[in-house]
Amino acid sequence: MTTLLVIIFILGYLAIALEHPIRINKAASALITGVLCWTVYVVSAPDSNVVNAQLLERLGDISGILFFLLGAMTIVELIDAHDGFDIITQRIRTTDKRKLMWLVSFITFFLSAVLDNLTTAIVMVSLLRKLIKDKETRLLFCGMVVIAANSGGAWSPIGDVTTTMLWIGGQITTVSIIVHTILPSLVSVIVPILLMNMRLKGKLVPAESPVEGVKAVTNTAVQRNIVFTSGVLILLMVPVFKTVTHLPPFMGILLGLGIMWVITEFIHSEKDTSDKNMFSVQYALRKIDTSSILFFLGILASVAALEATGILHGLSEKLDTAIGDERLIVSIIGVLSSIVDNVPLVAATMGMYSLEQYPTDHFFWQFLAYCAGTGGSILIIGSAAGVAAMGIEKIEFFWYLKRIAWLALAGYLAGAAVFVLSH
Repeated sequence: MTTLLVIIFILGYLAIALEHPIRINKAASALITGVLCWTVYVVSAPDSNVVNAQLLERLGDISGILFFLLGAMTIVELIDAHDGFDIITQRIRTTDKRKLMWLVSFITFFLSAVLDNLTTAIVMVSLLRKLIKDKETRLLFCGMVVIAANSGGAWSPIGDVTTTMLWIGGQITTVSIIVHTILPSLVSVIVPILLMNMRLKGKLVPAESPVEGVKAVTNTAVQRNIVFTSGVLILLMVPVFKTVTHLPPFMGILLGLGIMWVITEFIHSEKDTSDKNMFSVQYALRKIDTSSILFFLGILASVAALEATGILHGLSEKLDTAIGDERLIVSIIGVLSSIVDNVPLVAATMGMYSLEQYPTDHFFWQFLAYCAGTGGSILIIGSAAGVAAMGIEKIEFFWYLKRIAWLALAGYLAGAAVFVLSH
């Protein structure tokens, strides 16, 4: 059974990593892998009732992550539907390449911590298409957006899926992860910017002004400001809600989604049904990336199967014996996250090491949050932000490998060094 489970998981992992060459959506591969793992386990087990009980227990933890992502993604889509992000993007006026690089990178870094790295990357890459006409220069900026988005998500409990998983799982707490990882994450952005600035000179040739869409006619500035402010405040209050009530984070995000639903219904109450449809929660729910949620379901279910059978625990003991140094183990995980998706890597690590071995806010978990979050920038396929930028701007894998990967690696290593030295 153990050998068959490992083979299924590895094949599923390869299918996820090779999503683009084999042209099979990674959500499909993850769902098949997850169900097959549990099927093999239940068929091989002497008592199917025990396996079903284990599945339902782990499904409770998995559903908490999925409901949180569903609520957060819907709120972000509501903000975007109301052009809320224009409040930020319209304030960028400079045409100096170096100044714009610093400005875009820092906006991305801090916006990613409030929203998430995927959404922030989409917003900022779309902005760059409006600001920069030259394709090569724009791609360099897009590369920095990927780095900054991943680094910004690493120090916030709601900025990256992997950090959210660690937060919901009880491995990290809000204040501790911010205090201990914000400086290394910042270093992982500043180092690439300094290296990139050596190549940037002169002024930008501005891109053509975008044509205003029909949506802008029926969406006023007041409505945009209300939705943007409400959405950001709700996202920021989720960690506070968890701390005060001790309820799981998904309860806070669902409460926030309900409040946003009431707000949007109220401010558009005078519009006809057809006019207010594109500003509604129903519209936002149709726009969110549902396949990503199914991907997380599949991969977390497959990892849970490996955990329930004791395979991950055995692997952790072998790693400890072979390597020993927890800093090196986590650093390797971070580099691996640039090759394969960091979600299953972190999920597997959470299954390999228990809270008894490494308590809440232990160095191991905080360093894992940093490495898994920032390591995905080394290759463009290593993070959701990178894949999004790749799709929007048609960035070639080898172009990124040649011009951006070494910058991301330099920032990753510099930030890791700062993290280790600070401890």
